[in-house]
Amino acid sequence: MYRITVTYGQPADSEAFDRHYEQVHAPLAAQLPGLRSFTTLKGEALDDAASPWYFQANLYFADKDAALAALGSETGQAAGADIANFATGGATLAGGHETEVAVAHAAEQVAP
Repeated sequence: MYRITVTYGQPADSEAFDRHYEQVHAPLAAQLPGLRSFTTLKGEALDDAASPWYFQANLYFADKDAALAALGSETGQAAGADIANFATGGATLAGGHETEVAVAHAAEQVAP
């Protein structure tokens, strides 16, 4: 599975960001050709500090070629152009192959 992550910086107006993202951008991104799934996450610090980023979108594709084709499509170009309409804190795109790692919890481990 190939994932594109879009990380958005802190916007000047978080309510305007949320409204535009939910009403305009997410429906547009959901139409990307080859998109398998799409998740979002609001940034939250684990201590009293402010989160270094506001929001992330994770878009999943079969492979890198499918992701690049989606970004280059008419819908992908429209979604990319729309970022300037709401992401006043900037946006960074990155991609990579995602691998799930199995985790065994201590309570489930059998003693030798």
